[in-house]
Amino acid sequence: MEKIFNITKISLLAVVTIFFVSCHDRSYKSNSSLTGWNSKDKASGGFSSNTSFKGQQAPPGMVLIEGGTFTMGHVQDDVLFDWNTTPVKQQVRSFYMDEAEVTNSEYLFYLEWMEKVFPPSDVNYQDIYESAIPDTLVWREVLGFNELLTENYLRHPAYADYPVVGVSWVQANQYCNWRSDRVNEKILMDKGILKSLFSQDSLEVRGQNHFNTDTYLANPNLLFQGDSTIYKKGLPTKVKRKRGDPRTSRDAFSGRHVKVSDGILSPKFRLPTEAEWEYAAKAVIENREYNNIRGRKKYAWDGKYTRNKSKRFKGDQLANFKQGKGDYSGIPGWSNDGADITIAVKQYDPNAFGLYDMSGNVAEWVADVYRPIIDNDANDFNYFRGNIFTKKMIDAEGKVVIVDDITVEYDTLDNGKLVAKALPGSVKYIPISRRDAYMRNNYEKAYNVDAQDGDLASSKLFDKDEDELDVKPRMYNSPIKPRVIGESGLHMQEYDEEHRTTLVSDKTRVYKGGSWKDREYWLDPSQRRFLPEYMATNFIGFRCATDRLGPMTYKRRKPTTTKKRY
Repeated sequence: MEKIFNITKISLLAVVTIFFVSCHDRSYKSNSSLTGWNSKDKASGGFSSNTSFKGQQAPPGMVLIEGGTFTMGHVQDDVLFDWNTTPVKQQVRSFYMDEAEVTNSEYLFYLEWMEKVFPPSDVNYQDIYESAIPDTLVWREVLGFNELLTENYLRHPAYADYPVVGVSWVQANQYCNWRSDRVNEKILMDKGILKSLFSQDSLEVRGQNHFNTDTYLANPNLLFQGDSTIYKKGLPTKVKRKRGDPRTSRDAFSGRHVKVSDGILSPKFRLPTEAEWEYAAKAVIENREYNNIRGRKKYAWDGKYTRNKSKRFKGDQLANFKQGKGDYSGIPGWSNDGADITIAVKQYDPNAFGLYDMSGNVAEWVADVYRPIIDNDANDFNYFRGNIFTKKMIDAEGKVVIVDDITVEYDTLDNGKLVAKALPGSVKYIPISRRDAYMRNNYEKAYNVDAQDGDLASSKLFDKDEDELDVKPRMYNSPIKPRVIGESGLHMQEYDEEHRTTLVSDKTRVYKGGSWKDREYWLDPSQRRFLPEYMATNFIGFRCATDRLGPMTYKRRKPTTTKKRY
């Protein structure tokens, strides 16, 4: 009997111990920090972070590209033997990408907005709108009859869903910046924080009176020339009104403004890097066999042929490209590609990532500065060449500098066109100084476009005789645009009369993918070409990308096969 009593006593003691331990664990888990403070407790001071974040949503018109590893530059054919596509193994982070190229209708919305906010009739803005207009003269041929396209392709509704062309790399990059602000502006309007700018009769919508994401995050009061009535209401705060405090008027802004830590605003839009574009176009995920890739992909779709193999559409072309000399569409009928020039987006099946026209229709600008090789030894993670590290400009009073109508600066491109460095109402950025990079082990300076390229260690032909040149030493013998300023203050347009052997420079950008004007050879996503960033053609378009924040994918990881256990 005594033995049974002792067993009962020990069991009861064990139950009580487990109860207290579980209570201790439960109370510990309720504390969100390593300090032991409970973030949900008002007495803690309200230092809690956003615990209601449910994950990033795909921006409008975009699909998630789950990151991974792939062999970049692994072409099926290299008939030119130019060592331009040396295979290198690369890791790409997850990101979002437009499922189709930016169309004429989407770009026209951008132009209409620019014309309304920065009217060209205003002397302060006359060059801003002009710099955004595509070059419609790219359709002209000396021995061709294309004036109809010159006059109608951009603005006629018949071409509304066709990809925009005649856009330089500079213009495509500016569109991405503009899109960032419009998306975040719409998010704040949907949240009820921001009123609709174009519905305010009292607000003159031009110049600085437009939304800018960086300026809003730096100081919301710097937007709209300090007019706070444009804000309706803010996010709720934990601070409650005390008894005796005056009530805020119904029209006054209450609450707080959005911060990065709220996870509400979208990351900035941009052009995809070359590694991202090629990875997304190849979509090797459909060739995955366990943890290996089966075979090599020649196109954005699986297989080594350009015609459909299905019973219903057998023989149809899988992309819009030039099939031969004087053959841009094929013989009339069921087997042609349906287009003599470009074609409306989403006319062909998407690839395994859900992206349309990654082979054919139009080639596309990517963010990278062109170099003949991809330096895998330098970086094999999210490779990109073109970094110029910047920081917000701070004035003598310690405030962020905002570009206004007077301080807006313009760049004169090599083709003579003017382009604003930053739009009025935006934050002014400047390159970082050597002091900012002091004692860092990951970078040493702001300008890294020519990193490990053009120094004495990378080429024995590097021109190191700096005294005889009017420019800094460089590796590539590309043309130099003379910077001669005339009496009117404009740059004189002159040609470089020196003998040059290459167009490769720090101003040349990569474009990827075949187009309606290219032969089948260029449909391979691994092929790469380049063009100066200020030039435009009738066969290069673009699409935008943005970063994926947090986990690589929103899907739960599951095993390939699951077996029932009995």
